[in-house]
Amino acid sequence: MKITGKDILKPPAPDTPVTAAQVANGPVMPPQQRLMTYSPDEWESFVEEWAYYCLTKDYVHVQRFSGAGDMGVDVAGFVDVRRFEGVWDNYQCKHYDHAIRPGDVWVELGKIIWYSYSGEYTVPRRYYFVSPRGAGTSLSRLLANATKLRDELIANWDKNVKDAITAEQEVPLDAALRTYVDAFDFSIFDAKTALQLVDNHRATPVHTARFGGGLKPRPASDKPPVTVAPTESRYVTQLLGAYGEHTGTPVTDPSALSVPKLKDHFRRQREAFYEAESLRVFARDSVPPGTFESLLDDIYTGVIDTHDASHTDGYVKVCAVTKAARDTQITANALITCTNPKDRDGLCHQLVNDERLRWTGS
Repeated sequence: MKITGKDILKPPAPDTPVTAAQVANGPVMPPQQRLMTYSPDEWESFVEEWAYYCLTKDYVHVQRFSGAGDMGVDVAGFVDVRRFEGVWDNYQCKHYDHAIRPGDVWVELGKIIWYSYSGEYTVPRRYYFVSPRGAGTSLSRLLANATKLRDELIANWDKNVKDAITAEQEVPLDAALRTYVDAFDFSIFDAKTALQLVDNHRATPVHTARFGGGLKPRPASDKPPVTVAPTESRYVTQLLGAYGEHTGTPVTDPSALSVPKLKDHFRRQREAFYEAESLRVFARDSVPPGTFESLLDDIYTGVIDTHDASHTDGYVKVCAVTKAARDTQITANALITCTNPKDRDGLCHQLVNDERLRWTGS
């Protein structure tokens, strides 16, 4: 058979142009799908991170308990400093290849009942099963019916619970423990899905570091107030000193600036400082702690040789150092994708505020 050009198969054209990020990293995997690939240990770590960042207003402390002897507690959120003797919530982490079934939870229910009955801790205020695939239909129905959940646990106790709570002893459902179970509030039990956790996690500063997808849009910065704010005092004092060196006349107040070039320069530097301040706030809410400080260190490293070189006066030094900041090559910091030249000028003034740089000798 003769093959013609019409018979040659061609790959389908992509619906959208391929980006550089796709070529380097492959297609973006949705967070919920990525969580499916986690190991049980990674899943517990994520739940701890979620509780720490998303529920910071609810708890004074979040702690992960892993390994043998955890007494049925994976991640605990403590409402007060009394911890297990006070008010707390439990997050029981399950990472299976299926939605959680009733058979997956009987032992966990038995543990929380036995260890609270034994006085190891108070009964948690809320107890959540957290799984990437959530609770299955059968378990969801039981969690919505506290009485039925209690009855099913009692029915499964001898077969599935009494020998699995602890390796040290059998825990039969004797009369005293049965009375405790009958009075126990089973409405504390519920389940959370990966979708719920991811939706909360999206607003944290560690979301993009964990799941990628790029930073959210950065809001516009505030404009400098007419009056110099206390947070500006050091770098403004240094700037005025630099202008004084340049003109040969001491400048103690911005209103005394009479040279148009310097007045315009001072306005731009204040705008730059507030740009950098907006970047600091954006970083606090968008990237892991330390990212902004690392960017400051990168700028410092990029300008320090220029800063330490000889300059005819302070104003010339400011211009040389801020130019060096704008020219510094920074590729590794997560914030670099949303910074602008004004940010870099402002970061130099923040370094002056931190007393790591100075424009004059004073």
